[in-house]
Amino acid sequence: MATDDLMTRALEALGDDGPVSVEAIHDLADLADLPETMTIAEVADLLDISPHTLRYYERAGLVEVARDGHGHRVYDAGAVRRLVFLTRMRLSGMPMRDLQHYIALVDAGGHTVPERLDVLVEHRDTLRRRIRELTLSLTAVEYKIATYGGSTGADEPLPGL
Repeated sequence: MATDDLMTRALEALGDDGPVSVEAIHDLADLADLPETMTIAEVADLLDISPHTLRYYERAGLVEVARDGHGHRVYDAGAVRRLVFLTRMRLSGMPMRDLQHYIALVDAGGHTVPERLDVLVEHRDTLRRRIRELTLSLTAVEYKIATYGGSTGADEPLPGL
């Protein structure tokens, strides 16, 4: 399932009424229907990213991937879950250095939870600012559309807002 398909499914599941819940996100991240192991091509297709990107994440130390007897990568459920998280964070604009720092903290163990929380809170604050900036930009575009006599679509709710 491609990233666009995942995003469409997520937006449909979340609906337009109210804030997004943690439970809804947990349900969307449920990977129970996936095979026990996957090839690099299958994971690339699932996440709508290239095999090159998957190899890059591995070289960057973000994910560990086992190899079969022929040396081919074999992704287990844990690796796929981590890649789902990594791709979502990259889509949200989290820099690679921050992802590498966060993953190093995860791999270091439970005593790093407070620092991981700090990383995520900082990223959340950055996202909230970007959302406000994008909302302002959207308002400016709608204003300009209205000046040309077009419909701004103001009656249509913004997804997730």
